[in-house]
Amino acid sequence: MKCRHCQSELTTTFVDLGSAPPSNAYLTAVQLKAPEKWFPLKVMVCEHCWLVQTEDYAGAEELFDAEYAYFSSFSTSWLKHAEAYIHEMVTKFQLGSSSHVVEVASNDGYLLQYVKAAGIPCLGIEPTKSTAQAARKKGIEVVENFFGVALADQLVAAGKQADLTAANNVLAHVPDINDFVSGFARLLKPQGVATFEFPHLMQLVQNAQFDTIYHEHFSYLSLTAVCTIFEANGLQVFDVQEIPTHGGSLRVFAQRKDAGKHAVGPKVTALLAREQSVGITQRAYYEGFQTRTDKIKNDLLDFLIQARRAGKTIMAYGAAAKGNTLLNYAGVRPDLLPQVVDRNPAKQNKYLPGTRIPIVSEDAIKVARPDYILILPWNLREEVQAQLSCAREWGAKFVTAVPKLEIV
Repeated sequence: MKCRHCQSELTTTFVDLGSAPPSNAYLTAVQLKAPEKWFPLKVMVCEHCWLVQTEDYAGAEELFDAEYAYFSSFSTSWLKHAEAYIHEMVTKFQLGSSSHVVEVASNDGYLLQYVKAAGIPCLGIEPTKSTAQAARKKGIEVVENFFGVALADQLVAAGKQADLTAANNVLAHVPDINDFVSGFARLLKPQGVATFEFPHLMQLVQNAQFDTIYHEHFSYLSLTAVCTIFEANGLQVFDVQEIPTHGGSLRVFAQRKDAGKHAVGPKVTALLAREQSVGITQRAYYEGFQTRTDKIKNDLLDFLIQARRAGKTIMAYGAAAKGNTLLNYAGVRPDLLPQVVDRNPAKQNKYLPGTRIPIVSEDAIKVARPDYILILPWNLREEVQAQLSCAREWGAKFVTAVPKLEIV
C-alpha cells in the first residue's frame, strides 16, 4: 500500500487489530440472520510524511450510508463544546449577519444550530441521509454529499464561499485527504479561516487509545503530519489549541496559503517541537503499541470472565464506535456482556456489529440493577456517571478499560 498523502510505500505497522465489521454498522433483528462484512483493521505509518493510516479495504460510501446511526446531539457535553466554539469564533473573527459559515460533516445540526441562533447565514455539508434529515428539521440548509474539490467549486460558483469553515472529527474520516483539504482552500474567502478538530495522535499513543481505531478513521493525525498535508494542498496552519474532547484533541486554525493574513503563532511552533521531542518522526515511537493494546484487551477479558464466575452481572453503557473496536478485538460476545445501553433511539433495539450484543434504553439498567457498568465511551465517563447516578443506590461500580482497567 502507498501513503494516501505522499504516495510513499508503507512498510511499518503501528498496530494490527485483526478484522472487524464497520463500527457504526448496527444490525437489525432481521440482519442477525445474515452474514456480516468484516474487513482487516491494520494501521501503518508513513516514514516520509508521518501520516498514520489504515490499510484500504472499505470505501467511504460503504461506511457512511443512509442508515448511519451516529448523532452528535445525544452528548450534552459535546453540545456545550459546540456552543462554546461558536461563541469563541464569532468574537475572535467578528462574524455577523453578512458572514457565511460552512460546516463539513455537519451531522444532525448539533453545531450549526448555534450559528443559526446567532443570526449568521450557514450551510451544512453531510453525506449521511439520516443525520442530514435531522439537521433540516432544525431549519438548517444541508448539502447531502461528500466534500472535496468538486463540491467546493460548485459552492463557490453558487456564491457560497465561507468566512469560516468548521470540520470537527472528520479530517480522520476521509480516504482522499488531499482532495478534502484542497476543497477548503477553494471554499474559503481570501481572508477566511478554516478550523479542524481531530483526536491527537500523541494522546492516542501516550494513553494507548487503540479503541479509537476503526475503519471510519482512515487517518490518525499529528500536527506534524497535518501541517505537511495542508501546505501541499493550499492551506497554512497559523494557530492550534489543545482541547480535552475525545481523550485529547487538537483544534487547528488554517488559512489560504495564497491570501491569509494571520502570522503563524508560537503555539504551532511549540507543539511541533514537542511532537519532535517525543519522537513523532521516528519509527521507534510507534513500536510497542501492539503489546500495550493486547494487555488492555486481555485485562478486560480477565475481568469479564472472573465477574461471570463470581456470579456478578454486567451491562455496558454507550454503543459507541470505540466500544465496538474494543469488544470485537477482545472477542466479547453476549455470554460475557449481555446488553449495552444507549440514549440514541436510532441504536436502541438493534445489535452491535460483530459482537451482536443487544442495544437497550437507559431504563433497562434500572430494571436489571447490574453489579458493574462498563463505560465504553471512556471519554464521556464523568457525563455517563452523572446520568446514571441512580446506580449508586444499589451499589453498582463503574468500569473503564482504556487506557487501563479501572473500577470505580
